[in-house]
Amino acid sequence: MGILNLTPDSFSDGGKFNTEKSALGHAENLLKDGAEIIDIGPQSTRPNAEFLSSKEEITRIGSMISMIKKEFPEVLISLDTFYAETVKFGFNEGIDMINDISGGQYDDKMFDIAGETKLPYILMHVNPSYETMHDKVKFEDITLGVNRYFAEKTNELLEKGVKDIILDPGFGFGKTVEDQMKMISETEYLGFGRFPLLIGVSRKSFIYKPLGKSPLDINEETQKLHMKMLGQGAKILRVHDVAETAITIRQFCKKNKKC
Repeated sequence: MGILNLTPDSFSDGGKFNTEKSALGHAENLLKDGAEIIDIGPQSTRPNAEFLSSKEEITRIGSMISMIKKEFPEVLISLDTFYAETVKFGFNEGIDMINDISGGQYDDKMFDIAGETKLPYILMHVNPSYETMHDKVKFEDITLGVNRYFAEKTNELLEKGVKDIILDPGFGFGKTVEDQMKMISETEYLGFGRFPLLIGVSRKSFIYKPLGKSPLDINEETQKLHMKMLGQGAKILRVHDVAETAITIRQFCKKNKKC
């Protein structure tokens, strides 16, 4: 899954792809590098980012989804939003899945629209409000805490008629460095093996800050983590650096004689 941020304020690529021409060019590059899914994000969720309404998200997206679909009909598009109205707009434009960082907690209509559209839904573990999204929580047992959350939310989604659920443990959102490293070592236990697991550690601060590096200088470390989590059953990697990750996936497949 390649990341396409349409934002002026994302933490590592803000402002690079927020015009139609630059976004379309980046989408083409992501696909050439090996992306199979493009995750379009109209709003940054980094700490202290500008907060947008659904209407502002839709304005920012414009015709980008339909343009990419027209240009690259084979690509799957996920829409990174926590608003039901934005999902409804995206559905009419041709998106293939919902990537909701809020787990339905920031818009009480989100699970309803997921059920109505029948789109695959990416369920991320996160704190219960937008304001507390990045507040560090010390879990007694991070894996147990995340799994309890997944159990509750997946039951709600299934009751709403959502058939395809993908789990995202929420790296970079309200978790200590120690807890995130524990999640990496216990990836195989996340989600009970019942649903596919999406991993998003690309350019996250829990990797680069302890090393004294920048988000753009941790590709080697990131690929090692990707390889480790692929070995524990991760199915989708959400990344900025698609070409390097595609190499990691090929190496994993060759080494394990599968994929």
